[in-house]
Amino acid sequence: MELLAQRIRNLSESETLAMTRKSREMKERGIDVINLSIGEPDFNTPEEIKEAAKKAIDENKTHYPPVAGYPELKKAIAAKLKRDNDLDYTPDQIVVSAGAKHTIANTIICLVEPGDEVIIPAPYWVSYKEIIKLARGKSVIINTTADTDFKMTPEQLKAAITPKTKALIFSSPCNPTGSVYSKDELFAIAKVVAEHKNMFILSDEIYELINFECKHESIAQFDFIKDQVVTINGVSKGFAMTGWRLGYMAAPVWLAKACDKLQGQMTSATCSISQYAAMEAMRTDPKKSLPVRDMVFTFRKRRKLVLEVLKTISGIKTNMPKGAFYFFPDVSWYYGKKNEDKVIENASDLSMYLLEEAHVAVVPGDAFGNPDCIRISYAASIELLIEALNRIKKALAKLN
Repeated sequence: MELLAQRIRNLSESETLAMTRKSREMKERGIDVINLSIGEPDFNTPEEIKEAAKKAIDENKTHYPPVAGYPELKKAIAAKLKRDNDLDYTPDQIVVSAGAKHTIANTIICLVEPGDEVIIPAPYWVSYKEIIKLARGKSVIINTTADTDFKMTPEQLKAAITPKTKALIFSSPCNPTGSVYSKDELFAIAKVVAEHKNMFILSDEIYELINFECKHESIAQFDFIKDQVVTINGVSKGFAMTGWRLGYMAAPVWLAKACDKLQGQMTSATCSISQYAAMEAMRTDPKKSLPVRDMVFTFRKRRKLVLEVLKTISGIKTNMPKGAFYFFPDVSWYYGKKNEDKVIENASDLSMYLLEEAHVAVVPGDAFGNPDCIRISYAASIELLIEALNRIKKALAKLN
């Protein structure tokens, strides 16, 4: 519509949310759709965290909080970063926002000028490019493949940097691939960025606790790069608190103050009750938390099941994700194939075919910067996953 500002007309709808909406609409029409498109743990928030929120309500903690978050929450976040990541941050370096997405948007808007370049290794989370677009920055994409476990190399990063480069943004564990950067890999990336003192790293660590095979590593651990790093995290994934909408950043004081200033004019503080719930989450040692450990154990079992079934489907190629709860298989073998009058030209066609033919919702890889793949979430019960994968297998077998 011409009356809308150009910035919103240029903005793309989130593909993950779009597929979730389509599957929900089909369910409302009575169709038995299995939704493997959503990035949400199918677990409930741990009881002790819910109790902390109830206590906050009973104590009338319902008034405006400080814009950047309650001081006691910021202290708890700083203590968590020291306990779990060996990172030294002070409360004035921390800003609490309405989810990690909000935190990323705050940071990008505060850092990126029109024409500035932000490097993104692909596959990437769908909103990175669109947030950069809103800031009138330019996304510079580094393409990766399953051969390197969908991780960029220092050489690729070095080649992508120009005088206009303002930042690098990436996630580890990664959405959508489940790839996890090792300490040595992060050190090599940090060495490249350290040569460019006006360049920043946005390290999206929202899937930190859903890590199956190795210790989570934060790139801010290297002192020589720490002042150029924004550590981004939250409670949505690791504590099954998606609906509470709470994320946080840890950054140099000047940048934290800028994000506080921006947030004060845009949204003010996030929900007071969510903050009291998050205080309990931050004080919870994930190594000792039975709900967190059970969730990770369950995801690991599901990962094994999904991998075993995917290996039996002709034309499917995938890596072994080390974290998060997604597979990102290459499905390009099916391009050009058809079932009756339905021709599969790309990942979007295949995703829609699976939704209509198999009644299973997945997300096309184009949204994540790789048009040869689809994202499959295994945040669903074993029973639903078995049924969904059988449906997918049968539907793909009809393509020739």
